[in-house]
Amino acid sequence: MTLDLWTFDVGVQAATAEAYAEECVRRVEESWGSGADMVLFPEFCWVGLEKFSRRAGGLRAVSDLFWKAMWPAMQARLSREDKAAVLGTAPFWDADGNRLLNRAPILCEGRALFQDKLHLTPWENAFAPGDTLWLWKFREVNAAVIICLDIEVPELSAKLRASDVDLILVPSATETILGVERVDRCASARAVELGCCVGVAHLVGRAESDLIDDNVGRTAFYAPSQSAFGSRTRMNEGPVAGSGFQRMRCVVDAAALAQSRSLTAETNPALLTRAGGARICTVEA
Repeated sequence: MTLDLWTFDVGVQAATAEAYAEECVRRVEESWGSGADMVLFPEFCWVGLEKFSRRAGGLRAVSDLFWKAMWPAMQARLSREDKAAVLGTAPFWDADGNRLLNRAPILCEGRALFQDKLHLTPWENAFAPGDTLWLWKFREVNAAVIICLDIEVPELSAKLRASDVDLILVPSATETILGVERVDRCASARAVELGCCVGVAHLVGRAESDLIDDNVGRTAFYAPSQSAFGSRTRMNEGPVAGSGFQRMRCVVDAAALAQSRSLTAETNPALLTRAGGARICTVEA
């Protein structure tokens, strides 16, 4: 399965909300047309719509603009039986829960799915955390979307153990190289400890928004450090940039992932379980 990771310049020149959306949709179609099966875009790429919404409405207005005006047309255009895309994240107003969520819209072979961010940064105080991590299948690949800070939370990794997750997709938005490093270094760790592939797409550029004013990032892809991947590049990190669009093409080899799990005599942390784990004790002073 072939995966394209994209950075997205949230400050891209666009005269209308529709033109802004076209910058994303066109690149999805470009990736698909050149052989990619799945595409990943960064966290908060749709907050760039804020300049086209009523500023007094803030993120609620962005939610209405994306989910009510942009998303239906994008679903119709990008629903294909043999393709998938994770279209970054956008604010989502949950009227039933009276809360704002940071939600990733997902299209998988014509199905509309979603993933909410579970852990929030201090400046995401307008949002409420989600409560469910969804696993879904595209072709022979078991996939999960883990948004930005969530990839830095090892408890999620522990819960995914024994789930046979093949691919973790990480849409991210960070202001500094330190944020890029935190996300990417933890993404690499998840690939090792879960024996899966992890793809990261960071937001770049400057937006007319207090939430994501300046952004730096890159694309990155990590594979397990197991013998089935011994002849391949297991860590691929693009150059860090503050603007523009970067694309990285990666291959998620489901057969190699299955082979890794079958080699039970090989040291592989993905095959360990909680059973027999060490106790944690405090030494008394």
